[in-house]
Amino acid sequence: MDPLEDVLALLGASSHLSAGLVAGGRWAVAFDAPAGAKFNAVRRGRCSLRVPGDAESISLDEGDCFLLTRPVAYTLFSDPDVPVEPAYPLFAAADGGVAHVGAGDDVFLIGGAFSLGERARSLLLDSLPPVIHVPADTPEATTVQWALSEIDAELRQTRLGSTLVAEHLALVLLIRVLRLHLARDPQLTSGWLAGLADPVIAPALRALHARPAQPWTVDAIARTAAVSRSTLAARFKRVVGMGPLEYLTGWRIELAADRIRRGSDTVASIAQAVGYGSESALSVAFKRATGFSPRAYRTEVARTAQTGGREPAATGRGVE
Repeated sequence: MDPLEDVLALLGASSHLSAGLVAGGRWAVAFDAPAGAKFNAVRRGRCSLRVPGDAESISLDEGDCFLLTRPVAYTLFSDPDVPVEPAYPLFAAADGGVAHVGAGDDVFLIGGAFSLGERARSLLLDSLPPVIHVPADTPEATTVQWALSEIDAELRQTRLGSTLVAEHLALVLLIRVLRLHLARDPQLTSGWLAGLADPVIAPALRALHARPAQPWTVDAIARTAAVSRSTLAARFKRVVGMGPLEYLTGWRIELAADRIRRGSDTVASIAQAVGYGSESALSVAFKRATGFSPRAYRTEVARTAQTGGREPAATGRGVE
């Protein structure tokens, strides 16, 4: 069980690709802050990225990509002294899925955004730096380049299902950029995501995700990581920010909320599936974490589905 893929699937991460951007000569384009995470990749040529608050711009060469983990405005440009054009009119006028700026076509970028709920953002993005830059010439970037090439090919060839395939590949890209960042800069990450890169915490997280209904104790979790109980408890708290059983409680609440949203299972059967001995035990834990009893949560989910509102979040503190 890969906890990263597990969380992405459970929390409903999705992606959508934007029109490509062809640019030439001297140009600069200002983009509004994206609602979720945003990526761009330079498939031809070179340009620079500027994000408010960063003293230095980031040079982007052919094959480079970057991931914005915060909803911040940003600017792509070839010349910092050129008047900046807003992105929206350019992309509104995109022809054949490609927007144009400047004179010529020496630069080509593809991009997309990831839609992440509040829980997914807090788990995956809040502990990351605002910008993750993946240079094409780093050995670790090989798999990222594969995903980019496949996305590019799907968008250019427009075969049956190309958009859907490209959007799924974009999620692959997100996973691989996150993995690359964890391998490259583990000291810059904290919280749950940092645990995935920790040699002691990672096997414990995999075990909890693989068998969440097991009657875990700290001793049993420690054995999966081949360390003592005290070592695991202290390290889990330091790296993830909470104890292992607190984390497990939060993950069980996430699983229970997902089952409630997706089906008509009884609360008793859900309790058993996620590791609670009784319906009442789940109800107490669920209400403490979410503010709803399981039945009230199901009613609220049904109501919001009918009205088109926003689903209630499962805000179990165990996985914040």
